[in-house]
Amino acid sequence: MKKGTLVLVVLLGILLIGGCMTCNLQKTLVSTDENVKSKWGEVQNQYQRRADLVPNLVNTVKGAANFEQKTLTDVINARAKATSIQVNPDNLTPEKLREFQSAQGELSQALGRLMVVSEQYPELKANQNFLALQDQLEGTENRITVARKNYNEAVQGYNVSVRTFPNNIVAGMLGFAPKGMFEADAGAQKAPQVQF
Repeated sequence: MKKGTLVLVVLLGILLIGGCMTCNLQKTLVSTDENVKSKWGEVQNQYQRRADLVPNLVNTVKGAANFEQKTLTDVINARAKATSIQVNPDNLTPEKLREFQSAQGELSQALGRLMVVSEQYPELKANQNFLALQDQLEGTENRITVARKNYNEAVQGYNVSVRTFPNNIVAGMLGFAPKGMFEADAGAQKAPQVQF
């Protein structure tokens, strides 16, 4: 075998092995990217479930005489803002996630104020519809927490795959970029003060 032919065969072998490794890596990246999108879909599903419960909760609370209108208005406005922000699963940047998370946080705070104020209304606390909605809302908040945790775990696996060598070279060429994760709200590390 001639020296030139041998070099050509070796080069073709290296190209073939490199091409196969690139194809396998691309399949892995697509699979992990789709897993992240699936987990993001579940996060959105749980937030939508909460947003769907809010009108029923507000209508039930409106039935209580003399209920504080500002609290209801705050909840309605926070829900409108939270549902207006859409994040494309293909563009899960940290900035977009912060914007989404901020709007959802405002809704959480408004709902928290609604629950605190509702304690002052005995007829509302005795209303079975209100109690059922309150339980559903609490369950939804737990589901949101689990969905966000699952999403963060999926993003962690994806980001590790995209950022490690030599994957980062191929991932960059194929357009795979690290994705953002959910983070704690500002000030969440401070324990709330309870005063009696």
